[in-house]
Amino acid sequence: MRYHLELEPRDSPLAWLYRGIIVSLIVSVMMSENGQRGNRSYDKLVHMEDFTPEACYRAGQSRDSRFDGRFFTAVKTTGIYCRPICPARTPKFENCRYFLSAAAAQEAGFRPCLRCRPEVSPEFAFWRGTSNTVSRALALISEGAIDADTTVEQLAERLGVGERQLRRLFQQHLGASPISLIQTRRLLFAKQLIHETRLPMSEIALAAGYGSIRRFNDTFHKLYNRPPSSIRRGKAPTESAAPVTLQLTYRPPYDWNAMLSFFSARAIPGVELVEDGKYYRTAHPGALIEVAHRPERNALKVTVQAPKVSELAGLVARVRRVFDVGADIVTIENHLASDPMLAPLVARHPGLRSPGGWDGFELAVRAVLGQQVSVAAARTLAGRLVELAGTVQYVPHKLTRFFPTAAQVAAADLEKLGMPSSRRRTLKCLADAAVADPKLFERSATLEESVKRLCAISGIGEWTAQYIALRALREPDAFPASDLGLLRAAANGSGERPAPAELLALAEPWRPWRAYAAQHLWNS
Repeated sequence: MRYHLELEPRDSPLAWLYRGIIVSLIVSVMMSENGQRGNRSYDKLVHMEDFTPEACYRAGQSRDSRFDGRFFTAVKTTGIYCRPICPARTPKFENCRYFLSAAAAQEAGFRPCLRCRPEVSPEFAFWRGTSNTVSRALALISEGAIDADTTVEQLAERLGVGERQLRRLFQQHLGASPISLIQTRRLLFAKQLIHETRLPMSEIALAAGYGSIRRFNDTFHKLYNRPPSSIRRGKAPTESAAPVTLQLTYRPPYDWNAMLSFFSARAIPGVELVEDGKYYRTAHPGALIEVAHRPERNALKVTVQAPKVSELAGLVARVRRVFDVGADIVTIENHLASDPMLAPLVARHPGLRSPGGWDGFELAVRAVLGQQVSVAAARTLAGRLVELAGTVQYVPHKLTRFFPTAAQVAAADLEKLGMPSSRRRTLKCLADAAVADPKLFERSATLEESVKRLCAISGIGEWTAQYIALRALREPDAFPASDLGLLRAAANGSGERPAPAELLALAEPWRPWRAYAAQHLWNS
């Protein structure tokens, strides 16, 4: 059944009332059938491309975290917009407007709530997989691949569409322009730094991408009608060299144990460490990352030590990508659970994410090292490569190395790794290609184009290219169908493995989330 829902009401109050009664009856019937099916149906009602004010109002009344990040409620009488989970008293229905992005609310003249703090809501999760172009643009923005100086024309060129078409798609799906979205994200990141850190305002302005403290103050005052220092309470500034701790909110559930298990099995000695339920790694000289889980807040606690505060936003964006913070996991799992093969796997591991790669080149090297060997053997080879070509870490810590750059791998004597000559040649070709093209591991306009570009490198086949696309490029539909683990899992105890072509046909209904289906199969 299809419901057509409008975001902003234009009908008479009587029409609103009738529509609200109808929607309420539909939801009540869905919820009454049985608990699990009811929850799924209600969730589907607010997964539509358009929302009614009535459906949004009910979601706000429930303060259900499943709806966090999907829309924002703006209150006409206060001029403030909030998350659906805001603890403030629910405003009257007639005083509410609903927006699909924080940028759209701010473009309409509303300012963020200081209580529920929209800046920490899950970012853009709902729109992944809705419009391919919008999804890819939002992924680039949220993962820090697009900065505040990027023009709409440059973003459109990178996505392979026209500038006018990109503007139209953003207005259609998010109610705001691409540049407005980038600028809003920058301002909200600055606000999060004010709330959660003790950085001086000048450092916060730099970390958020503002060219000067004056520009930051002007922008902040224009939106909040107050200086940025006025919302910091009881926190004296400290020096910027100290580690910065932030919380990255996700949409529950989140299978943290599975994520830690994945990284623990692959942690390169000297570069990564999983210990006491936390993940540590070196990022680049002088930069250290620590990630812990805060399930009571549906968030990851991220501690970053960086030599330059201007690096902070990029490092936080990488953590988001690696730990798949922005996944709309309920939507993904509802889709995958409709398949008889995947349903029991999804039920066994709710909240299973698709782990990402910290760096495109690093992940590609890991993929080559892992060709035709076990995970443990690939980890040993990666450790040898780090000892051979990696940079020594001088910051006092258990971690002592940084993963080598493409130039360092290209110049290294790879014979010392002790692996077949064919894979050494592939590694050398990969490093040379990365040196020649610094944008080699950036997303293309489509998954097919990304895979084709990677397969052009000598020694890189379909499996390796799909795996790189899945982990490094964060393609949600990437699927290395010839992977032995996937073929074994797809046999489902029958003992007869399907051919890669058969598995591809089997996976067709899993689109556009085949990467998550692959993770469930591997995990089984």
